[in-house]
Amino acid sequence: MPREIEFREALREAMSQCMRDDPRVFLMGEEVAEYNGAYKVSKGMLDEFGPRRVIDTPISENGFAGLGIGAAMMGLRPIIEFMSWSFSLVAADQILNNAPKMLYMSGGQFGCPIVFRGNNGAGGQLGSTHSWCVESLYANVPGVKIVLPTTPYEAKGLLRTAILDPDPVFFLESERMLGMKGDVPEEPYEVPFGKARIVREGTDCTIVSFGRPVHFCIEAAETLEKDGIDCEVLDGRSVRPLDIDAIVKSVRKTNYCVVVDQAWPFASISSEIASQVHKRCFDDLDNHVHRVNADDVPAPYAYNLEQEMLPNARKIVEAVRSATYQA
Repeated sequence: MPREIEFREALREAMSQCMRDDPRVFLMGEEVAEYNGAYKVSKGMLDEFGPRRVIDTPISENGFAGLGIGAAMMGLRPIIEFMSWSFSLVAADQILNNAPKMLYMSGGQFGCPIVFRGNNGAGGQLGSTHSWCVESLYANVPGVKIVLPTTPYEAKGLLRTAILDPDPVFFLESERMLGMKGDVPEEPYEVPFGKARIVREGTDCTIVSFGRPVHFCIEAAETLEKDGIDCEVLDGRSVRPLDIDAIVKSVRKTNYCVVVDQAWPFASISSEIASQVHKRCFDDLDNHVHRVNADDVPAPYAYNLEQEMLPNARKIVEAVRSATYQA
């Protein structure tokens, strides 16, 4: 039966259930053990699984990411926590040049069933160098799967799917959502990659997003409904693989599309979706695809400037009105 738990608890439950089921699964990262996790995601896991399976590391992302990749090549199933995905840039050679290519370069001899997870994106006044949205940067690399959970239910199911997956998975959480509560079944379950979720059905405009901005899309849709504009909101769940078929199906119904992406606009996920929708829905669209991204500037530290830089419900409302010629 579902019960209401926090996003961080859903993540912990997914990891713990997988670790109970499979002794090959282990968690490694900075402060995951003795400190119970920088954001308390791994609270209590050291007590249950011990220091051989919940492992504190030095501040050396390149080192422990590489260790995890080697362990995965030898048959284990590591979960590597980056305190922030901004810090993953230190390990770029390991996570982008080794993990995604290992199966291909070894001729199928060595897979890499590893999960890299942690906090992604701005919103917590952490400054420019700690506020990266890495999905646009990393999605360019073949061989990786990239997942952005939106709710506690999605977080648990998607993380279990990630841990069981035979390929490298980048699991992008949001520190701003860790305290969010939602209904989550106690028993193990999986949520598939590459299958978008219709959060809200509508007929007048399709709004597509991933991760935290999905909640801004819902807020915008509720505002627009008061003006008689009925929006369909899609939670893409994963950007690699991308459920373009679900997006196309929705756009062919509504004839308008707005893509909301928390990353910068140039060479972004929203750019790719817009390109594919224009190609596949050219005769269905009554206007070009509109995009709402973070502003093309480094993330400010000041709270008011940071909030203005990010996608928000007001910007989405304006984009939908512009797309549907009701600005």
